[in-house]
Amino acid sequence: MPPLSAPAKAVLVIGAGDATGGAIARRFAREGYIACVSRRSSDALAPLVQQIRSEGGAAHGFGSDARREDAVAALFAHIESEIAPIEVMVFNVGANVRFKIGDTSAQVYRTVWEMGALAGFLTGREAARVMTPRGRGTILFTGATASLRGGPGYAALAGAKHALRALSQSMARELGPLGIHVAHVVIDGAIDTRFVADNFPERYATKAYDGILSPDAIADNYWHLHRQQRSAWTHELDLRPWTETF
Repeated sequence: MPPLSAPAKAVLVIGAGDATGGAIARRFAREGYIACVSRRSSDALAPLVQQIRSEGGAAHGFGSDARREDAVAALFAHIESEIAPIEVMVFNVGANVRFKIGDTSAQVYRTVWEMGALAGFLTGREAARVMTPRGRGTILFTGATASLRGGPGYAALAGAKHALRALSQSMARELGPLGIHVAHVVIDGAIDTRFVADNFPERYATKAYDGILSPDAIADNYWHLHRQQRSAWTHELDLRPWTETF
C-alpha cells in the first residue's frame, strides 16, 4: 500500500504584507503548510499567493479586517471547515505612525490601538479557541522597538505594542500548560522593505553588509519558534541586525 500522506495543516498570517508577513507565509509553505494569508485588501495578496503556488506551495488569500470581531470569527471558521486545521497563527499587523503628542488626534490613537492591540486580541483569542481542544498549536505576535520603550512621536504605536506584548505574556502563561506555544517577537531595526529604501536610502544602503533585517531571516526565526521542543520554549525573542545599537 502507498504511504499515507500527512494530514493537512494551515498557517494563518494576519497582516501578510510584501516583506515580513509574506516571507513568513512562504517559509511555512515550503515546509508543506497551507498558507492562508490575510490583509484588508484581497487584491493586494494576489502576487504573494501566486508566488507561493508557483514555488509548489498551497496558498489562499483573504480580504478581512482584523479589527472586526465578526470578520475574524468568520475567517477562522472558514479556514477550519474548508481548508485545514490552523496549526500556526501569526499576527503581523504593524500600525506604525508618527505624530507629536499635540498632533495625535483621538481618531489616530484609536485606529492604531485597534490595529495593533484589539486586532491582536481578536485573532489571538480565535486561535486559542480552535487550538485548545487539539492541545497543540503556535501563536506568534510580531512586536517592535515600541513594544519595549516609547519614543518621541510614537505614543500611539507604543501604547498599542505594549498592549500586544502584555497580551502575549498573559496568553503564554494561560495556554502553555495546555500545549499551545505563544511567543512575542521584538523586531528592533529597519527591515528590507520598499518603504525603507524610498524614505531612508542611507539606512537601506547598509543592506550590502547585512545592516538591515532580512525578511527571509526573520521568517526562519518564526519557523524555528514553531519547531521548538516544549521543554525549552522561547516566549520572547529579540531580532536585530548585528550593527544595531540598543
